[in-house]
Amino acid sequence: MVNNGLSMDSSASSLAARQKRVSTRARILIFAVAWLIVLMPFLFWRSTWFGRTLSDAELEQYLHDAAKPRHIQHALVQIGERLSRNAAGMEKWTADLARLAASPVEEVRSTDAWVIGQAPPQPELHAALLLLLRDASITVRGNAALALIRYGDDTGHAEIMSMLRPIPVSAPLGGAITQVAAPGEPIRAGTVLARIHSSSAAQDVRSPITGTVAVLRVTRGQAVQPGEELALVNPGTDQVWEALRGLYFIGTAADLNEVKAYERAQPNIADRVQQQARETERAIRQRTD
Repeated sequence: MVNNGLSMDSSASSLAARQKRVSTRARILIFAVAWLIVLMPFLFWRSTWFGRTLSDAELEQYLHDAAKPRHIQHALVQIGERLSRNAAGMEKWTADLARLAASPVEEVRSTDAWVIGQAPPQPELHAALLLLLRDASITVRGNAALALIRYGDDTGHAEIMSMLRPIPVSAPLGGAITQVAAPGEPIRAGTVLARIHSSSAAQDVRSPITGTVAVLRVTRGQAVQPGEELALVNPGTDQVWEALRGLYFIGTAADLNEVKAYERAQPNIADRVQQQARETERAIRQRTD
């Protein structure tokens, strides 16, 4: 009987020890999981946030990191911020700004055009802007057209005028519409405007600009052909405001009707646009009257 009691006590002690080890491992595992839940969003945010200040060495590294376009964008944004404070010493980035005009990544080209517009004028940057003005991307062309004004170059005048107008969006392939945005709906650049299903593929059609869905030409379930117009997207506040600021310097008398249209309140357009439109009209009249 004594032996049985000792055996039972030993088994109980062993069980308690195992439970303690399991409990300790469980606590460690729970702590590790909780830490990862906190850490992973921070690492993602840190890798995508452009506000972190980069050293000159990091700028150089990021500008040439072709495998990570977000790094290139981060470096470009940092250069733009430096330019907004002081342009001294920025010449060392001129070659990189000119080189990135030929980047295969649209977001890089768009950011590059914006930064070049703040840089001290250089012949190679002027040439880069003229290249970007022929880009396939609406956003890239618009940024390049605005940046050219710094060079006293109105080559982008037609592009700036197009920034005030609705943008037609066409079907890239034939098929049936299975999803479509609503008329009057605010929409951001890159947001799905419509989805088309064909017999062999499905493709999202995304808005090329931030603005408002002005007109829908199609409905869900409708069959469309390649190149058929799906919708018109009205430009948003920032695009219109930037275009009007550009026309303040290079606008002509022929532009006045479209400029004056923005002196009236427009759906989903901020009031500051009306003030800019009035100032732009005055500047044009002073040049042309």
